[in-house]
Amino acid sequence: MCGIVGYVGTARALEAADGNSSHSALDVVIEGLRRLEYRGYDSAGVAVVADGAIESRKKAGKLKNLEHELAERPLPESVTGIGHTRWATHGGPTDANAHPHLADGGRLAVIHNGIIENYATLKAELAAKGVPFLSETDTEVAAALIGDYYRGEADGDITRAMQLACQRLEGAFTLLAVHAEQPGVVVAARRNSPLVVGLGDGENFLGSDVSGFIDYTRRAVELGQDQIVTITPESFVVTDFFGAPAAGKEFEVSWDAASAEKGGFSSFMEKEINDQPAAVHDTLLGRSDESGKLVLDELRIDPEELKKVNKIIVLACGTAAYAGLVAKYAIEKWCRIPTEVELAHEFRYREPIVDANTLVVSISQSGETMDTLMAVRYAREQGAKTVSICNTNGSTIPRESDAVLYTHAGPEIAVASTKAFLAQITAAYLLGLYLAQLRGNIFSGQIRDVLADLNKIPEKIQTVLDGAGPLRELARSMKDEKSVLFLGRHVGYPVALEGALKLKEIAYIHAEGFAAGELKHGPIALIDEGQPVFVVVPSPRGRDSLHAKVVSNIQEVRARGARTLVIAEEGDEAVRAYAEHVFYVPETPTLLMPLLTTVPLQIFAAELASAKGYDVDQPRNLAKSVTVE
Repeated sequence: MCGIVGYVGTARALEAADGNSSHSALDVVIEGLRRLEYRGYDSAGVAVVADGAIESRKKAGKLKNLEHELAERPLPESVTGIGHTRWATHGGPTDANAHPHLADGGRLAVIHNGIIENYATLKAELAAKGVPFLSETDTEVAAALIGDYYRGEADGDITRAMQLACQRLEGAFTLLAVHAEQPGVVVAARRNSPLVVGLGDGENFLGSDVSGFIDYTRRAVELGQDQIVTITPESFVVTDFFGAPAAGKEFEVSWDAASAEKGGFSSFMEKEINDQPAAVHDTLLGRSDESGKLVLDELRIDPEELKKVNKIIVLACGTAAYAGLVAKYAIEKWCRIPTEVELAHEFRYREPIVDANTLVVSISQSGETMDTLMAVRYAREQGAKTVSICNTNGSTIPRESDAVLYTHAGPEIAVASTKAFLAQITAAYLLGLYLAQLRGNIFSGQIRDVLADLNKIPEKIQTVLDGAGPLRELARSMKDEKSVLFLGRHVGYPVALEGALKLKEIAYIHAEGFAAGELKHGPIALIDEGQPVFVVVPSPRGRDSLHAKVVSNIQEVRARGARTLVIAEEGDEAVRAYAEHVFYVPETPTLLMPLLTTVPLQIFAAELASAKGYDVDQPRNLAKSVTVE
């Protein structure tokens, strides 16, 4: 949600490292914004410092609108600039509300991610001083406040003006500012919102995440909570909001720009669906020793403390919450610990019962999901131990948790999550097995067997991908459907929920997921002649009663006119008589089935949405990382 890029270089930085091509501030900023498009946005803008003045361009709509504006009204050459893609909160997606916002007579430009909660009070205070406002945004208020301090108490020091302003601001925010009087400086602040520094040679960068500058450097610095950073071509200086020296944590980015390209696929989502064998494989890699014992070095919680855990609460939103629901089945079976799955945005508002023996597991692809972050903070305040399952190194939620278990899915660009979902489930399985190993709930041989089965999953996912032709044909033939229902039981229930969510997210049609046992309790009233119903069928091996019950559900909906589309295990011939279409996945243990049965539903949603002519990577009204509550 919102993409932010900042750059400062020198004249010699206009020549890139290869000595042949060149880049200006505008080159860097526009490319960074393009890399950050996956976050979701509805307007874009840039500002550069040149010839003792600020020059800015901004347009509602996609980045191409801004590029057309820049072609018609070019900006002057510059080595200092900031850029922004906005996801509207205060004020609609208009040119006037787009960032940057100017203050101090047009000499100061500010961009912002987040929400300023006390903006109305500050706006009234500034308006009383005669400060004019041209937009409906809270960001313009922050810009005006910084400008007011710049001319007053900060005595023309942009860093000091930012510090003083941040002391007054309430809410969640990342702010970047440049001033015409300090052409070689970009200053930025963060509170409860993502920001990372990129370190170059004679140039430095800022971004919402490393995608914003990955074309230019892999050296990065994590910023802590309530910190301000000032970058120049040769330096970066970190302080807190009151000016006291602070330090960031330097790290090396492990993936390159090519990882964020489509790789020959029609969309990032298609690429990421096809990345899933590698995502699961890489998440498993190095997590066990030669004897088959799990070794999770990232879990920096005393094993003796983990042995005392008597309740687990999984916190997540959207797709990640469905990964948590899958995890619940596995953790309770392997660890015999009561496990609850909570929507993070509801958790702290119901006065949940947590204590020192509660383990709170948060799941977030970006590590910046505001609802989840605030829930984690609440859990820590109540004394609970916290573990984060996350795909983004150095992000806020892992930093503020007691421990982290990183997934290794690589950058996920499409807004609708696919490979991160399977990696999250995989990581949750590892966590459950590790807790069972510590507590002695299951024998080491059993853990080795589960790990062996997990290590077979990537090849099996590839088998599903390779055999998806008929499923794609079906999806294209259904592009005019108005509603699709999804049914599942046991671990198939969260798969049904995820299948429905994917279709809603990218195809914009009504879709609902139900526990199959709930059919008789109301949802069966939705079944009409021709209604498509996907059914995720449990394996007939070992859970015969559930298999038989779900086959009965298929018969029930078909008898009422439904078109039954069945996902079943290879060799399950019992479903053929009751299914209009059957899509088989390789045989695998029941608890691991979601890693396979989810994939056909992802493919179906992506193919159907593409057939409707929609942008599957950037669905309307959605953002990749929801960084406001």
